[in-house]
Amino acid sequence: MIDWVLKLFRKKVPTPQATKGILESELTYVRTDNLAMGMYVAQLDRPWIESPFKLQGFNIKTERELNVLKNICYYVYVDQARESKLSLSAKSRLANNQILLGKPSKKRGSFEKEIRSATRHYQATHRLITDFMTKVRNGGGIDAKLAKESVASSVNSILKSPDAHLWLMQLKNKDEYTAQHSLNVSMLSIVLGRHIGLPEQELRNLGLCGMMHDMGKMLIPVSILNKPAELDPDELEIMKTHTTLGAELLKSSDNMFYGAIETALTHHERIKGQGYPQGLKDSGVSFYSNVVAIADTYDALTSDKVYKKGMTHLEATKILYQQAGQQFDRPLVSKFIESLGVFPPGCYVQLSDNRIALVLEVNEESKLRPRVMTIMDRYMNPVKEMVVNLDKVLTDSKGKPLRIQGIIAPEAFNINRKKHFQEGVIRKGFATTNLN
Repeated sequence: MIDWVLKLFRKKVPTPQATKGILESELTYVRTDNLAMGMYVAQLDRPWIESPFKLQGFNIKTERELNVLKNICYYVYVDQARESKLSLSAKSRLANNQILLGKPSKKRGSFEKEIRSATRHYQATHRLITDFMTKVRNGGGIDAKLAKESVASSVNSILKSPDAHLWLMQLKNKDEYTAQHSLNVSMLSIVLGRHIGLPEQELRNLGLCGMMHDMGKMLIPVSILNKPAELDPDELEIMKTHTTLGAELLKSSDNMFYGAIETALTHHERIKGQGYPQGLKDSGVSFYSNVVAIADTYDALTSDKVYKKGMTHLEATKILYQQAGQQFDRPLVSKFIESLGVFPPGCYVQLSDNRIALVLEVNEESKLRPRVMTIMDRYMNPVKEMVVNLDKVLTDSKGKPLRIQGIIAPEAFNINRKKHFQEGVIRKGFATTNLN
């Protein structure tokens, strides 16, 4: 197991000092244009050492401090529990412009009950995105109303069972990469938004930004877009134009959410100015673009290309973790990794008794002990599928502690991934559930 990711999921024991303050999960994202006197600035959009402030966390007490923040930062994180008394207008202003990094809402359903509906919706959304892309390729536009309705359904389903959608995302087809990638980025963005406690309308906004972020690629020559090898420098420059092309395309769509237009343009910007097309430094990247950039990078890293095999979940999340604070917003990266878990739904694992299992559902209170479906015995022989809740089943048949040893590559065990992603197999597994 990898220490860097484990420490994100170990349960923290609160100390008397910690309980006096507020946890990082309760910080609030606020654009500096919306700051007001009395707010407590807990974190900047850049390292403190790059700012003129001597204290790493302070209440805004003067107009000078307020103006400096607005000049050097695009957004900050505010700790509402430590703010000074604010005027009524300032509190109202904050309420209308904050994005709270809170806790995930309780799941409204379960994997077992939602997987059938989630599968139908996932497939329907994939067809819709493919249709959008075909129309754009042929000179048409985007039906924003249809897109918004589809994303609203996605939000509703993910609020019931984020695990079902994370599980479905594992069955990737490299021949359908572009449409499937946009679908997965949309879903991953919603999953992250749910994990930080965003309201439903913000989840819809995020999902739409994810769905629309790469539409500009349909205006890139097919010979470059589908090239079965890495792009040369000239081709790469052409590919980069998908950001500006996508933004212009979405501007022409009636009633398109402004954040989706901005995200199409800036989802390749990076907080230290390494991105494109404008080379914005950390202060210029919006919240929506920050979220979509993380989801976009994760799905790209874990997807197979014609010329390159995708990374494992742990390899991809390690890269995000290492780049947090350099290319990506650090708190959002941590929350993204938390939202997926150490053992995300759809991955194959080996248990401590050497059985092979497929992860179905994360236990949010005990993320190292998910609900799994066993598929092979300790001798690697196929067995009748059975769902095991590791949060309830603590020991194996010999009375030894039962835990996950690590993630495995299914191809190394000749596992037919498609077989286990069939509804009937899952239903049989739940029919023989071992809960205790």
